[in-house]
Amino acid sequence: MMQKSSFTVMFLLLALLSISACSRHDFYETAIGLERSAAGLEADTITVGKLEIAYLRNSEMNNGDNIVLIHGFGANKDNWTRIARELTNGFNVYAIDLPGHGDSSKPLDIGYGLEEQVRHLALILEALGINEMHMMGNSMGGGITALYAATYPDRIKTAVLFDPAGILKYENEMVDMILAGNNPLIPSKPGDFERLMDFALEKKPFIPWPILGVMEEQALANQQVNEVIFAAIREAGYGSEFRNTIKRIKDPVLVVWGKEDRVLNYRNGEVFQSIIPGAKLKVLDGIGHAPMIEAPEESARLFLDFAKPYLSKAG
Repeated sequence: MMQKSSFTVMFLLLALLSISACSRHDFYETAIGLERSAAGLEADTITVGKLEIAYLRNSEMNNGDNIVLIHGFGANKDNWTRIARELTNGFNVYAIDLPGHGDSSKPLDIGYGLEEQVRHLALILEALGINEMHMMGNSMGGGITALYAATYPDRIKTAVLFDPAGILKYENEMVDMILAGNNPLIPSKPGDFERLMDFALEKKPFIPWPILGVMEEQALANQQVNEVIFAAIREAGYGSEFRNTIKRIKDPVLVVWGKEDRVLNYRNGEVFQSIIPGAKLKVLDGIGHAPMIEAPEESARLFLDFAKPYLSKAG
């Protein structure tokens, strides 16, 4: 027993020494790599026109259906690793860094309205050879997913919208903050990223300080492109035009919304449900703007239960 305890203490000391000898960025890359590996994912890139697109995919492909995951504004592909742990055994998962985000190219002049982002996404999926898929999207990615389903109905088997953007019949405190010139979604100074996490997530996962620090550096470095993207989305408006487009959706749609969402009011879920033919709605108590991060197991179970009638026999 003493030997085992001594070995454990020595191991922890060696681990601490190893960490202290590494930079924060080394620690971040190692931690992110372990998180991806535990989810059965690995990183890859593909060139689409003039854009370099980063994405995550299964380390080992299988005979299951494809799932394409679309992150929200200012986010990236790694927002999906927690839910991907529940899915990669039976599905081929693709988490995309949209242009302007993550490790993908970040030009300022390609157009970032939701409809334009749907066109970018279509070219990316065509380049990856993905012709049929289940698609999940969060926030901005939820709005993109809805528009993609309306535009390419033959390619979508099911769609899951996590706290989707596109409809603002019911407003949250974020709107007042933006109108006051204080956008909580675009960090501009030290401390803003942690404030964003507190604002967006009701049930925050533990993030060690070295990782949080690097994530803040990345967010601050992306301030200019984030401002361009946000302005493009806001300028487009997506009032009646967005609603009229998603009325055309023929695919099975599940809307999942965190009741404590301070970014987009959960009551907008009822509007999505009323507009999209046959859509189902699930509101999660105690969850904020990103259910797939805050409640990954439950989010995966909701998808699996919903998608079961539409899965291929191989899946």
